[in-house]
Amino acid sequence: MSRSFWATGLFFVAFSGSLLAQTTEPTPTLAPALRTARLPANSVTGRILDGATQEPLPGATIVFPDLRQATTAGPDGTFRFANLPRGRFLMQVRFVGYNTVAKIVDTGTGQPVDVALTTATTEIGQVVVTGVSASTEMRRSPVPTTVVDRTQLNQAAATNAIDAIAHTPGISQITTGAAISKPVIRGLGANRVITLNNGAKQEGQQWGDEHGIEIDEYAIERAEIIKGPGSLLYGSDGMAGVVNFLAPDPVEEGKVLGSVAVNYQTNNRLQGYSLMNAGNKNGFNWLVRGSGKIAGPYRNRYDGPVYNSGFRELDGNGYVGVNKSWGFSHLTFNSFNQEVGLVEGERDEETGRFLRPVNVGGDAVAEVPVSDQDLRGYDLDVPKQQINHLRIGSDNNFILGQSRLTLNVGWQQNLRREFGDVLAPTDPSLYFQLRTLDYAARYFLPEANGWNTTIGLSGMRQENMNKGVEFLIPAYRLLDGGVFTVTKKTFGSFDLSGGLRYDIRRITADALYLDPDTEQPVSSGEGEEKFGGFTSTFRNVSGSLGGAFNVTEKLLLKANVSRGFRAPNIAELGSNGIHEGTIRYELGDAGLKAETSLQLDGGVSYDTEHISLSLDAFRNQIQNYIFPERVEDAVSEEGDPIFRYSQGDARLTGGEVTVDVHPHPLDWLHFENSFSMVRALQLNQPEGQQYLPFIPADRLQSTLRVNFRKVGNSRLSNLYARGGVEHTFAQNRFFSAFDTETRTPGYTLVNLGLGSDIVNARAQTLFSLYLTANNLFDVGYQSHLSRLKYAAYNVSNGRTGVFNMGRNVSLKLVVPLAFN
Repeated sequence: MSRSFWATGLFFVAFSGSLLAQTTEPTPTLAPALRTARLPANSVTGRILDGATQEPLPGATIVFPDLRQATTAGPDGTFRFANLPRGRFLMQVRFVGYNTVAKIVDTGTGQPVDVALTTATTEIGQVVVTGVSASTEMRRSPVPTTVVDRTQLNQAAATNAIDAIAHTPGISQITTGAAISKPVIRGLGANRVITLNNGAKQEGQQWGDEHGIEIDEYAIERAEIIKGPGSLLYGSDGMAGVVNFLAPDPVEEGKVLGSVAVNYQTNNRLQGYSLMNAGNKNGFNWLVRGSGKIAGPYRNRYDGPVYNSGFRELDGNGYVGVNKSWGFSHLTFNSFNQEVGLVEGERDEETGRFLRPVNVGGDAVAEVPVSDQDLRGYDLDVPKQQINHLRIGSDNNFILGQSRLTLNVGWQQNLRREFGDVLAPTDPSLYFQLRTLDYAARYFLPEANGWNTTIGLSGMRQENMNKGVEFLIPAYRLLDGGVFTVTKKTFGSFDLSGGLRYDIRRITADALYLDPDTEQPVSSGEGEEKFGGFTSTFRNVSGSLGGAFNVTEKLLLKANVSRGFRAPNIAELGSNGIHEGTIRYELGDAGLKAETSLQLDGGVSYDTEHISLSLDAFRNQIQNYIFPERVEDAVSEEGDPIFRYSQGDARLTGGEVTVDVHPHPLDWLHFENSFSMVRALQLNQPEGQQYLPFIPADRLQSTLRVNFRKVGNSRLSNLYARGGVEHTFAQNRFFSAFDTETRTPGYTLVNLGLGSDIVNARAQTLFSLYLTANNLFDVGYQSHLSRLKYAAYNVSNGRTGVFNMGRNVSLKLVVPLAFN
């Protein structure tokens, strides 16, 4: 790694420490005060009540998201923050079974803040922090946004972080088995979706569709999904949107807490464990978590157990830092470590059983049918991947009078090894070492005439090296940066927001020459060219302008226009090799242009005490859309089909409709329905090439759910039960040219769920149980976005490809711990 890389990192760390030293001030001592007395300027007190009964709501969570400070309401519903910075900040109040409330609080008035919560029908007041300059109510953001909270995540049976959110309207996933999932937002995925880990960009080998995201599922408190270009704040790669996985809120002052989570799933015998400890003592706060998973082959009614589809995972993450009246400074760490088997799907021509390669002596390799024993355990065979992702970051927020500065710096290392040689199973064939230094700074100007304006910059430097004996992409260096400004203002019932950004990205790829006999690197005059060296530079201006209009308390209208940007990734520019996970040989094109898009979004929501309705529609016009196109009648030496990255203009349209019926006074009853659709065309193309590849089919979801906050005098609290039907329509709009895609039949899945908190006599939660059954009737189906759909033909049942997971029953236990 170059000296300038490390010098840049040291500069940002030194700058962060210097600024922290300049802004630190002694913490004032606060004496207890009554609610009737005027409190010190940096204290906030209040009370949380049930809006209908005026009873206190003990245990309600009160959070200042931009300050990373939180507390809970006491037995009488009161709460107190003793050491907040002076200023106007958004405060969020959450309680299970009630609508979330968000309001701007001036911490300098010293006046009590009382909040009345109403019984939950929708989450329209939920706070979001992604895609906007500061924490903003979801209803005030013009960009379509969805929040999946911890309660929803606990009630789902998922095998990875993306699987946990993939049933959200407008969200899908490209999968390669149970462990590997990538998000798809309104038909766009891979490098067109930015993934954030607690607000910081997650940088791995995300150019590969068979590469999952390296985030611990158990570390996620909630996921915020922006369905629209995120280029304004984050630069390239956010054309489809942004998924931000957020950690739990900080623990309140003086508390030390923990939790234990255990999960077992029947289909692939998945075992999951997670242990967390967090605390806050005199402003010094921390969180540390360790998690692990192990899973065997998943099964379905047509394939039985799917050979080599298991995985193992071991993760550690958390932070340590201080929260004071000047702001906060946290040191974060994330370590994700996974081994995952790769399903090739080759079959025995007589029995249809999966084949596995074995060493039959010397250098001889044969493929033999798998035995029953091969399908019973948790062992992984070649081909398989080993992924290690480490991120260390500094997350800082400094209060500077009436303004505020945030500074985030991170260093990431992503190691991805692929083992594919049965003669040398411990030697990686493909081995990528990616190192990234990323930074983001935002300066929040003082409010001026109601305008809240932020200026900022963000960027990164990357270096990716090939350390294996096979080569798919060239080694490269990437340098990018961008500056932006965003602003917003409220005009009565109308919220206006917008901004501009300028980006530049440069990718330099190294040439590589191989000896024809050994296939090992040699100098340019002694071998055949594998990769030609090149340098590509991309520049772009992005923008966004939109508004949200509260016509009445029940009716809300939204509209937004935005320009997105995505530079081609290294695989699209320079790949030349077999991509095992996609079962194809890929060729890049160094002459590709950057993608740009113009997206129009419109939405309306109507909320009454009996029904909630929302409609979001979009039209996304993309210039220079990049996609892999099969080269007609061309195969590699190994017999794999050859795909070349091409470009064309595309148009995607569609949207989501949700209807939630919750008849009052039966507030415990919900009938939730949603419909999602995308129409994706490549313009001016002949028959068979007019549809974009890997576009999700239309999906209709209906769920009948009951929730009871209290169940008489029993020890059950927050009891829920749900039954749902998820119907995915046939996908008849596909890229059929050159056998790139095939039609996918429709299918219907039935899912059930039941769970409750078990409390003691003082209404304190002892533990929580969640029982979930997915695909209850064991339907055999293939998702249109499954890579395994294109695996080999199975002579035993006359079907092509590998099918998705069959019936899966999940039991999850969560035990909260309190150490003081």
